[in-house]
Amino acid sequence: MLATAYSSAVLGVDAYLVDVEVDVARGGFGKFVLVGLPDAAVKESAERVAVALRSQGFRMPGTRVLVNLAPADIRKEGPAFDLPIAVGILAGSGQIRPETLKEFLVTGELSLEGTVRPVSGVLPMALAARKAGKRGLLLPADNAREAAVVRGLEVYPVASIRDAVQVLKGSGETYTPEDLAASLTDPPWEIDFSDVRGQEHVKRAMEVAAAGGHNVIMIGPPGSGKTMLARRLATILPPLTFDEALEVTKLYSVTGQLGKDRSLITQRPFRSPHHTVSDAGLIGGGTVPKPGEISLAHNGVLFLDELPEFRRDVLEVMRQPLEEGQVTIARAAASLTYPARCIFVGAMNPCPCGHLGDAVRACTCADIQVKRYLSRISGPLLDRIDIHIEVPRLKQDELLAPPRGEPSKAVRQRVQEARDIQQRRFEGSPIFVNAAMNSRQTRAFCKLEPPAQELLKAAINRLGLSARAYDRILKLARTIADLAGADPVDVPHVAEAIQYRSLDRQL
Repeated sequence: MLATAYSSAVLGVDAYLVDVEVDVARGGFGKFVLVGLPDAAVKESAERVAVALRSQGFRMPGTRVLVNLAPADIRKEGPAFDLPIAVGILAGSGQIRPETLKEFLVTGELSLEGTVRPVSGVLPMALAARKAGKRGLLLPADNAREAAVVRGLEVYPVASIRDAVQVLKGSGETYTPEDLAASLTDPPWEIDFSDVRGQEHVKRAMEVAAAGGHNVIMIGPPGSGKTMLARRLATILPPLTFDEALEVTKLYSVTGQLGKDRSLITQRPFRSPHHTVSDAGLIGGGTVPKPGEISLAHNGVLFLDELPEFRRDVLEVMRQPLEEGQVTIARAAASLTYPARCIFVGAMNPCPCGHLGDAVRACTCADIQVKRYLSRISGPLLDRIDIHIEVPRLKQDELLAPPRGEPSKAVRQRVQEARDIQQRRFEGSPIFVNAAMNSRQTRAFCKLEPPAQELLKAAINRLGLSARAYDRILKLARTIADLAGADPVDVPHVAEAIQYRSLDRQL
C-alpha cells in the first residue's frame, strides 16, 4: 500500500517541503530501499527506523519497503527524516490510517528505543509548514518552544513513536506558546555602557555607529578598553523587532546553536571569533554549507579583536558581505545566500608592541615595523569601515574614579530617535540606516551647506581620500546631523565625521 508523510529540509536558512512516499509491497522478500538523493545519515535511517518500530511494539513489514524522498533532485541531509519515514511505514502497512498524515508536517530523529531526539532547523520548518497550509507540526519535544514562535500553526511535541501515533489518531496535546513581546521590548543585559570609565569621545563614536549602522575600527594600546566598548555596542542598539528576531533565530536554528531552552533570540547578537578562524568559519561555507560568524551576527555586532592577527585572506573575504549585507555561497548543486547585515567592529594596537603614542610606555618598534603592521589591513577593507577612532590609555584619575557614564538605556533612546528619522527618510526602500545608502541616495540625502562643502574638499586634498571614503564621510555626517535633529548637514557634522578617519591620516 502507498502512503505519504510530509516532512521538511533546510536549504540555506529557509526550508522546503519533502514528500516521504512509502510503498509497502504485498509480497516479496523483506528489503528496505531508500531513494531520493539521500546522504549517508539519511541512508542509515533504514536500520534505525526498523529497530525503533520494533522497540515501540509496532510491526516492521517483512515485505519490500520503498521510500522515496521528493523532490529527488535536491540532496537530503541529516537524521530529521527518521520519524516521518517511521509513520509513513506504519500508514503504508495499515497500522494507522494514511489520510491522517495529510494535515501534519513531521520531523525528528529516532533512537533505537523509539524515542524522538531534537533536530536543527525547526524554526524554518515551522514557517514552511504554515506557508504550505499544514494544520500542525509534529516534532521532538525539545524543539517545541522554538517552533511555537510561529503563530497560526499547532505544535505537537512528542517523545516517542507511540506519542506520534497518538497525535495522528487525534489524542495529542498542542504546545502553548509563551508571550515574547515584553522580552523584545526591553531585553535584559548583564553589561551596560555606564560601566565604561572615561573615553567619552569613543563612546560618542559608538553612539554614531549605532545610530547609522556604521562599521568601526578602534586603535589603542592594550588595556585601553577597546573590547569593553565593543561588547557594549549591542546594548545601545534599538531592540529587535519581531521580524528581525525571527531572522536571527532562523540562523541559530539551522546551525544548531539555539538550544532547547530558548525559543527566540531576543537580544542583538554579539559575535567575537578568535583570530585563528578560517574564511569558511567567518563568512560561511564548508562541505555542508552553514552560516558563518558574520551571518550569526546578523542584526547585531561582529567584533574582531586584534584585527591584524587575522589572516589577510580571511579579512579580504569580508569585503563583499560588509558592502552588500549578505553572503552568497556558490556550489555546483546550488547557490545559497545568508543574511549578514551587522555592525562590524575591529580592534587593533597602533603598532606591534602596542605602545606607539602611549604617554606611559615607550614604543620599541621601528618605523618599517609600524608600517608593515598597519598594512595588514588593506585599503579596500578600511574603505568599508566608516569610523576609525583612537582609544588612548586611561589616565590614573579616570581609572580610579567610579564609572559615571550614561546608562545604555539613555544612549539607546537617542539612537532610536535617530533611527526613526532614517526610517521615515527611507520609507518604501529596502534599507533603513544611513550606512546602507547607495550613491544615488547619498547624493539625495547628504546635501552639504556651502561652508561644509569647502571643508570636505580641503580634507580630501589633504588626506588623499578615495571616492568610497568620501561617501563614508557624507553618510557619517548625515548620521551625526540626525542625532542632533538637524536637517541640513553643516560644518560641525562634517568636521566630526572627518575626525573619525584617523587611519587615513596615518597611511
